Amino acid sequence: MTAKATKTRTHPARPTQDEAEFRRWTPQEVVDRQLLPYRSARIVREKCYRRELFCHRDGGRITFTAEDLRRNNELGAQSPFDRATA
Repeated sequence: MTAKATKTRTHPARPTQDEAEFRRWTPQEVVDRQLLPYRSARIVREKCYRRELFCHRDGGRITFTAEDLRRNNELGAQSPFDRATA
């Protein structure tokens, strides 16, 4: 092939913030990217089956949106201890 016949490959741009809002993550992707504090996709799936985590069950598949991940992270958040002055 000649240089004219082959097109140069363009690398896709990283998703913008707006596109990330529509992205769906699988339990394995959530564990790989450490988006939730769990080490195994099985634990994440079991917590979803027991309805302990916010998720979507689209056609029997468990997926997470950015909003689901935010809500799940708020579940484990702790506020600082406020000592009462005596």
